[in-house]
Amino acid sequence: MTDGKIVVSAPTATGKTATPAPMIDPFGRAVSYLRVSVTDRCDFRCVYCMAEDMTFLPKREVLSLEELDRLCTAFIEKGVRKLRLTGGEPLVRKNIMSLIRSLGRHLDSGALEELTITTNGSQLARYANELYDAGVRRINVSIDTLDVQKFKAVTRWGDLGKVMDGIRAATDAGLQIKVNMVALKGVNEDEIVPMLEWCHEHGHDLTLIETMPLGEIDGDRTDQYLPLSTVRERLSERFTLTDIPYKTGGPARYVTIEETGGRLGFITPMTHNFCESCNRVRVTCTGQLYMCLGQDDMADLRAPLRASEGNELLNGAIDEAIGRKPKGHDFVIDRKRNQPAVARHMSVTGG
Repeated sequence: MTDGKIVVSAPTATGKTATPAPMIDPFGRAVSYLRVSVTDRCDFRCVYCMAEDMTFLPKREVLSLEELDRLCTAFIEKGVRKLRLTGGEPLVRKNIMSLIRSLGRHLDSGALEELTITTNGSQLARYANELYDAGVRRINVSIDTLDVQKFKAVTRWGDLGKVMDGIRAATDAGLQIKVNMVALKGVNEDEIVPMLEWCHEHGHDLTLIETMPLGEIDGDRTDQYLPLSTVRERLSERFTLTDIPYKTGGPARYVTIEETGGRLGFITPMTHNFCESCNRVRVTCTGQLYMCLGQDDMADLRAPLRASEGNELLNGAIDEAIGRKPKGHDFVIDRKRNQPAVARHMSVTGG
């Protein structure tokens, strides 16, 4: 966006697409990273993410695959360079590969630098080769424990063996894997070192994430919350951690572990928020654009998307929303505020 005008990409002499001017928010941050939830449904019920008896959205409210393609393309034409598909669990969405293959055309044109997904790994054995063929080169897999029984307890419905089969299939297909681990006090804090060593032994990055106050769950988040500042202190007693400028487009701050040679990321929305460099917005599977994960303010993109075959209304709604992207979130976890910061679950917003 330049002086309020939309800059639409056009083919260059090389046949590649010229990079459009980025969307700029009120604080001068360029919005170049879009996370899109393709479904609120999941085949797990992780204790920090969902209630066990979740009520999912009716089909008519969820964007069709064609609408998701059109919406993502509109953002790419506005300067989004990295696109991540999330859920729920994105790979449980029927015919999801048709959307991923279609979006791959933006990689071929050069308009998009990266197309990635975040997955629980349950469907990876089935889709790994297709993902690679569609242009995906890097994926995030959520695993909070390598203990079979504990994995079942944390995910309620998950099968660790199936996830491990999926990771092997993804590695064989050529996909680079980053493991996401939510650090939970009294649940898996004693498994962070084994997870770190396992990831680095198999060539995977590991990112640790603080639990976030999103949605009502069956439990007390103050009992789960483990500050990553504490985790880093403990790790420093055993390993040599060296800060590095490595970035993947997301909020993680990375270090190298000298003893293993691998990378470790920290996502710290609670102890050290990353809002000053936020380049991201999120769209739900119903077309609601959230300019900040930790705020309730959103813009409805489904209505303008469905109101016209052209994108004039959609583009206007996106521009208006980016113009009120907030400076940051207000996450708090404590005994006094024993309630979520926002009512919606992470699975609704997009993981």
